[in-house]
Formats: sequence, structure tokens, C-alpha cells
Amino acid sequence: MDSSLDSYQLQNHSHHSGEHGHDEEGNKMFGFIVFLLSESVIFLSFFAGYIVYKLTNPNWLPAGVEGLEVREPAINTVVLVASSFVIYLAERALQRQNLSGFRMYLLATMAMGSYFLVGQAIEWSHLAFGFTSGTFGGMFYLLTGFHGLHVLTGILLQLMILIRSFIPGNYESSHFGVNATSLFWHFVDVIWIVLFVLLYIWQ
Repeated sequence: MDSSLDSYQLQNHSHHSGEHGHDEEGNKMFGFIVFLLSESVIFLSFFAGYIVYKLTNPNWLPAGVEGLEVREPAINTVVLVASSFVIYLAERALQRQNLSGFRMYLLATMAMGSYFLVGQAIEWSHLAFGFTSGTFGGMFYLLTGFHGLHVLTGILLQLMILIRSFIPGNYESSHFGVNATSLFWHFVDVIWIVLFVLLYIWQ
């Protein structure tokens, strides 16, 4: 009788512990989504400012500048957007407890993000205007630089979860860090699509 009672109490405790862990992870994800929404507000304010300045400023582009080169930024855009699919594959591999696949896809995502940053740095080095070259110059470097900082943050987050994958049993109970990092990366990619349209397509 006592052993049956102990077994019931153990199962009941495990059940409640599982619910508590699930609720805690849900609360963490909710908090992270709120953080991303706050970041979205910042980017939206930048977008709105860019649009207003472009529509109201007759001398939008710096002197001697006719527009931006689209080809290389378009390639960088394809690489960055494709990396969202790759990090999704990393999530799926982890769900199947395929750590080697998870690490491979994560490294590929980090490489694609790094390619994007290097491409942006090369573009900056060849531009005929600087941060102080009128309203357009300031807005261009502010928008692309702020986004680039987010890309770098995303790569560092991926490096962290990659390192944690080598801790035995680390991802057996919770994938919050991986899911949050993946969500952040998708956010960064969506923001860049909007930026690409505003800066390079709408010239």
C-alpha cells in the first residue's frame, strides 16, 4: 500500500514538474517575442523616417551619386534569406536528436550570415558617399549598420548554442535557446527584406 502511494506521489510530482517546466519555457518565449516586437518598433520608426525624408527631400541622393548598385546586395540578400531555411533544418535535426546534423546546419547558417556581413563591408568600402553625406548617407549607414549589428548578434547567439550542444544532455529537456535564436534569425531576415526593398529597389 505504501509503495503504491509512493509511486503515485512520484508520478504526480513528475507530472507537475513537467507542467511547470513547460509553463516556464512558454513564459520565456513570450518574453522573447515581446523583445522582438520592441525591436520591430525601432526598425519601423527608422523605416517611417526614411520614407518621409525620401518623399519630402528633393535633393535626396548625395552629389554625384545616381543610385546604389543592386547586383551584389541582391546576392547577399538571397544568401541571408536562404539561411533562414538552413537554420530551420538545424531545428528539425535537433528535434530528431541528430546533433551532428544540427551542428552542420548551424555552421552553414553562421557561414551564410558571415558572408552577408563581409559582403556588406565590401559594399561600404566601395561607396562614393559616407555617413555625413546628406540625409541619405546618414540614413543608409544607420539602417544597414543597425541591421548588421543584429546579424552579428545572431551569429554570436548561434555560436553559443553550438558550443552548448557539446554539453552532454544539454538539449534533452529544453530547446528554448535554439528556438529563440532561430526566431531571432528569421526576424533579422525579414527586416533585411524590407530594407532591401526600401534602399535598393525603391531608388
